[in-house]
Amino acid sequence: MNGRSRRALLIGAVGAIAVFVVLFVLVGARRVVESLLTARPSLVAATFVLALCWLVAWSLMLRTALAALGVDIPFGKSFLVYAGAVFANNVTPFGQAGGEPIAALLISKVSDARYETGLVGIASVDVCNVVPSISLVLISVSYYATTTTVGERLEDAVGAAVALIAVVVAIMLLVWRFQNVIVDRLPSAVSGFVARLGRGQFSPRSIERNLAERLGRFFDNIGHVATDRKRLTAVIGLSLVGWLFQSIALLTAFAALGHSVSPVVVLFVIPLGNLAGAAPLPGGLGGIEAAFVALLVPTTGIAAPVVTAAVLIFRGAIYWMPVLIGGGSMAALGVRVVSR
Repeated sequence: MNGRSRRALLIGAVGAIAVFVVLFVLVGARRVVESLLTARPSLVAATFVLALCWLVAWSLMLRTALAALGVDIPFGKSFLVYAGAVFANNVTPFGQAGGEPIAALLISKVSDARYETGLVGIASVDVCNVVPSISLVLISVSYYATTTTVGERLEDAVGAAVALIAVVVAIMLLVWRFQNVIVDRLPSAVSGFVARLGRGQFSPRSIERNLAERLGRFFDNIGHVATDRKRLTAVIGLSLVGWLFQSIALLTAFAALGHSVSPVVVLFVIPLGNLAGAAPLPGGLGGIEAAFVALLVPTTGIAAPVVTAAVLIFRGAIYWMPVLIGGGSMAALGVRVVSR
């Protein structure tokens, strides 16, 4: 890990701690601890089991997406690879930027797939997760609005989610529309810079040719996934199953504290709260917890310390358990999160 990576990780960790300090000061740290001490161990354990089911569902997504690209990975290895990707997401700022390249490297190590093929596989999983999440938000918020007045905070959160997803989709469509231009011009534009970084070890022309070939295969692979309707449907279906497991896990975390929450609420709170993962914090740590509390307190009517305790149990299962599993799989597969 180089100095720049250490500084980024340190700054992100300090930022996460600062967010937690502010959160605990606002809701009352002592009352949060008191709520946690009342949790039923059996239901806390059930929350972790449900989180494990979510991890299994989304690792099957990755396996299915790779199958559409002609890459066959046993279920056990696909689980370890996806857990490693989640680990990378959770320990690097701006999560997905760290997780996808690491997952692609893991895929190339456990199979004969090229790096760009693995990158398309994991990117397909992330993109397909958007479809069920925004659908769940729109459907559940619409239903919630028929029974309860939608507050300004929730309106702003939904508006931000729709705007962000619209921007991402627009960028993806533009990249796909102008893929030929990108393949033709991008390699020549960056080859000289890459050659200078390599201190003359590689010629700009060979770098340009290599980049063009890799970009061409990258877009071809995207086309394979997009046109395999059977597997694409399966991927989206598994994504929905994963979101539902997360929702049930949060409901179970509240049940562990003796409270019940409307399933409709958690169906839109989880995707909306995860938008805070775009913050420059390790895996959105701190920011996502604060977003969950901000959304759940007004929509459930439950006291903030209890909500915070439930969120901490839920995030312990969704965030910290995959960190432990993924860190172990990364070590077993011999891949470092940050190169030197």
